[in-house]
Amino acid sequence: QLQLQESGGALVQPGGSLRLSCVASESSLDYYAIAWFRQAPGKDREGVSCSSTKNGGAYYAHSVKGRFTISRDNAEKTVYLEMHNLTPEDIGVYYCAAVPVALGALFTQCRLLKESYDYWGQGTQVTVSS
Repeated sequence: QLQLQESGGALVQPGGSLRLSCVASESSLDYYAIAWFRQAPGKDREGVSCSSTKNGGAYYAHSVKGRFTISRDNAEKTVYLEMHNLTPEDIGVYYCAAVPVALGALFTQCRLLKESYDYWGQGTQVTVSS
């Protein structure tokens, strides 16, 4: 059973930056698609970014494109979300997610649909306020 644990959430001022981390219990996230979702108070969980493979390209929600970057460390054990120019619209609990990907689908475009992912972390709180 794969377990994921997020960290790095904090209170930041508008325009600030954060780097969220997600550590996997498995030795490597090779052959997993990965994603970040967020849930604002009173709102549904929404997709932020995803990546099918380390070098397969990434997909971003329009609201974060150009400001956020998803990545994996060299060992592919940790997933990151670099966030810049944060605004109050970015407030929420951020979750990392993963799903195994068959070899023949490793370079298929990932999806920002929560139903696509089998494994989830517990979330980390991001607050943006002056």
